[in-house]
Amino acid sequence: MSGLAAGIRLAHYDQSVCILEKHWTIGGLNSFYRTNGRNYDVGLHAVTNFTPRGTKKGPLARLLRQLRFRWEDFELSPQVGSAIAFPGVRLGFNNDIDCLRSEIARAFPAEVDNFERLLSQLADYDDLDQENFGGSARAFLAQTLQDPLLIEMILCPLMWYGNARPDDMDYGQFCIMFRSIFLEGFARPYKGVRLILKHLIKRFRSLGGELRLRSGVESIRVEGTRAVGVVLENGEEITAKRILSSAGVIETQRLCDNLSQLEPQKAGQLTFIESISILDKQPKDVGFGETIVFYNDSPHFHWRPPDEQLCDTRTGVICSPNNYLYPSHSGELEDGVIRLTTIADYQRWKQLDDKEYVRAKMWWYDRSVASAVRFIPDFRSHVIDTDVFTPKTIRRFTSHDNGAVYGAPDKQLDGTTHLSNLFLCGTDQGFVGIVGAIVSGISMANMHCLRDPG
Repeated sequence: MSGLAAGIRLAHYDQSVCILEKHWTIGGLNSFYRTNGRNYDVGLHAVTNFTPRGTKKGPLARLLRQLRFRWEDFELSPQVGSAIAFPGVRLGFNNDIDCLRSEIARAFPAEVDNFERLLSQLADYDDLDQENFGGSARAFLAQTLQDPLLIEMILCPLMWYGNARPDDMDYGQFCIMFRSIFLEGFARPYKGVRLILKHLIKRFRSLGGELRLRSGVESIRVEGTRAVGVVLENGEEITAKRILSSAGVIETQRLCDNLSQLEPQKAGQLTFIESISILDKQPKDVGFGETIVFYNDSPHFHWRPPDEQLCDTRTGVICSPNNYLYPSHSGELEDGVIRLTTIADYQRWKQLDDKEYVRAKMWWYDRSVASAVRFIPDFRSHVIDTDVFTPKTIRRFTSHDNGAVYGAPDKQLDGTTHLSNLFLCGTDQGFVGIVGAIVSGISMANMHCLRDPG
């Protein structure tokens, strides 16, 4: 999505743009597929950064303005309401920060003033401020909040939806994610991610942009301090004045054969399995009426790859695309769907042979669902179909080392690389999620391709 957004932005200014996609479909991890007669979204739990029609500020308003879309083009419907569930404590929240305020006042009355101070400290954070991006989010929260449990509960959804670093979180990433989830919020198109992708592709092609599928990049050709083009996997060479890469920072360096010249940033390790359960009725009819539940089964939030197993079921995310406030003319989604995401270990999944892999998917589906139903009503007797994707799936469709969903821990907010005309966009530039990816493409196109007359 970052590449499509950058392509649209540049094509608006009559630049000649070619987007190269390795696979037969678009979207990367935020894509869709069809199996057993049903459509499935990949990656999409919710569109974050949601703001209502007419809002002038924020990432969603910015991307609509810069890509010249109308608010209604993406047909976003807000969430019903979500929750953070820890043992004995549950905090509800929605797209109005006053809901979370009231929940904290109920569950943590001594922290009301501290939470207001936290909100005031986050108000003016600049997303592109590289100098203030680093630092520990845990240390920052410990200076503001006194109850360790509240700190863990606030971090849980923010890390789940956008943190590549085990255990802790960069201060800047914390600010970005706090705003996108708690100060703005969740929404979803009734037709899922395919609607957003359809609009992006249609706009790009209408402006003369070239989109080439099944066109994996074998290498980036380098002369001196500049990239001069790419070599495709079929041997074809394409020259270019500038290159934007959403492949990831280490993966992009590897395409340049430049890992020996730079000390590479450590590749990301955090990856997931995700199951999709199709129910014989709507989730609300089995008692699950929330949009998303982030759960953790102890007072300390576990955010790191599992030590000795394929998965860690102590924490997870439960989401239903049915539980959004869709307009009345849309009606309910035909199938009841519950998605469940669990932390996994790529290297262990990678080592399984085909038979072990199939068995492991079934085994960990059962284990992860058994863990989740401690925090929501038990829906297992209503499941009529399932599908599961793993870190191997993520690796296949994103090419990120280790199947890392959020890329490398160290972000390059200005998008620069070791070459003067090669730039990063997408996850390793620093913005995550659907809106974040689109804004990343816009920002990098503006910064590096529209301001430079050369």
